[in-house]
Amino acid sequence: MSKKVIDGEQFQKMVASAANSLDTEKTEINNLNVFPVPDGDTGINMSLTMKPAREIQVEPGTLAEAASRVANRLLRAARGNSGAILSLFFRGMSKSFEGLETADSEDIAKAIRSGTNEAYRAVSKPAEGTILTVMRGTAEIAEAESEQFKGNPEAFFERLLEGAEEVLEQTPEMLPVLKQANVVDAGGQGFVTMLKGMLASLKGHDVAAVEGSDDESAERDEGADFGEFDTDSITFAYCTECIVGKSDEFRGEGTAEAFKEYISPLGDSMVFVDDEEIIKVHIHTNDPGMVLSEAVKYGALEMVKIENMKKQHSALTSAGEKAAKGEIDAPVDYTPDKDFGFVAVCLGEGTAKIFRELGVHEIVTGGQTMNPSTDNLLDAIRKTRGREVFVLPNNKNIIMVANQAAAIIEAEVAEGLIPEQRVIVLETRSVPEGMSAMLAFDPDSPADDNAAAMTETFGMVHTLSVTRAVKDAAIDGISIKAGEYMGLCDRKIGYTGTDYEIIILEMLRNFPDASFVTVLYGDEVTEENANIIFEKMKAVVPEAECSLLFGGQPLYDFVISVE
Repeated sequence: MSKKVIDGEQFQKMVASAANSLDTEKTEINNLNVFPVPDGDTGINMSLTMKPAREIQVEPGTLAEAASRVANRLLRAARGNSGAILSLFFRGMSKSFEGLETADSEDIAKAIRSGTNEAYRAVSKPAEGTILTVMRGTAEIAEAESEQFKGNPEAFFERLLEGAEEVLEQTPEMLPVLKQANVVDAGGQGFVTMLKGMLASLKGHDVAAVEGSDDESAERDEGADFGEFDTDSITFAYCTECIVGKSDEFRGEGTAEAFKEYISPLGDSMVFVDDEEIIKVHIHTNDPGMVLSEAVKYGALEMVKIENMKKQHSALTSAGEKAAKGEIDAPVDYTPDKDFGFVAVCLGEGTAKIFRELGVHEIVTGGQTMNPSTDNLLDAIRKTRGREVFVLPNNKNIIMVANQAAAIIEAEVAEGLIPEQRVIVLETRSVPEGMSAMLAFDPDSPADDNAAAMTETFGMVHTLSVTRAVKDAAIDGISIKAGEYMGLCDRKIGYTGTDYEIIILEMLRNFPDASFVTVLYGDEVTEENANIIFEKMKAVVPEAECSLLFGGQPLYDFVISVE
């Protein structure tokens, strides 16, 4: 017999089922991403955002308590725009459920509207045909029809799902780029997938967790003696792990043998699982970038973890020595001790080094295909120990998560939970914009003046980049084949072909009046080849001051700043 209302225990089960549903379907959601650049990670971001819901122990209690617990965890786990929007949706629902022990259809309708409004408020320029549209359409149906489903939440959710699917099918008519690609919106599909999981739970058929979808590939022994060998004896410094959701052409067991052969000489301690749907890799190597760059040729990265074993060993050895002496480390003190702090998000050893030289205190590894979570950014902000902290997301898909981190810091300061600290998110959308912003910083000026000057400066930067298409596509009348090079100017595809040199020079010809050109070459480009093309680039913009730097970024062979 179905319940007439939803209580706290049922809500937790519904959200866990929704999280498992997203985890199961994440690859299909990823594949709906329109642009063929190697960052189609909507499904992964939504699944990782919902991951804490799968880990919450279902406990008895009021609906308000359960919804608050879920919202708080999702907010900190949010990744990417889609994940941030989803976490805010649950935050809005939680606010609406405040004070309620249970909810009927009318309460649920109000909560869905509250969640939708919360998500909309966070987006400065909402576009039609996105996850927000699907949320809003669902909220409108919920409000209009909740009365007739009073006392029957199962039937109510069936109607909500039906309505959400109808709105989702209309998204290509609202967003031309979706129509060109003949797909529905990926974020909207994720929202519908979430509703399916919630309905399944209401029907008593909770979606089960995918076995080993994000398990660690190896367990560490407790109490191991890390002092038995020297740190210098570690030949390969980086423990690199990843899970790849296979693209259609590599579905089936044993289809990634070439991948295994390619990375095998790059390190040791390799564990390679070549399953029907996924590839799971564990390897100790000195060049994680080469492993990951090869991995994305076989599908979408679903999990990436890179750890510096030399640093880990030194820390563990030190900890072991202290434990043996009965010494205990004091709690980490994050009390601000400087006027300004800086956090930058980026990929690539060279890029991180450049940001540090420009004065950035904390680097958060992330960017294309690897969006950091709210918690990742919160940790970095606190570590700067700056009273006023500038955050450079350097990627459009990380800005919302950065703003959520700033809001959490503001709330914790207001509640007296942490010392006074202020976070300023500069909405940089590329690494060149972030670097330009740092060059404009004046330590003798107030934070607000700096924010204005830095924003004005990075607004004059154009970012050119070259990468390979991960799938066939047709965008704005340009036909792109998987494996071809693409030239992007400020994230818009303008050139394609088989020779990246031609593409780079053609893009630069659009900026004859450039004053400064800075070229970052990626981890798969040799210094020799970079210098060859750099000389040709200087000839195209002879009046510009040009610089060539090693960025070491994966996936993008060249990232070029033009001012």
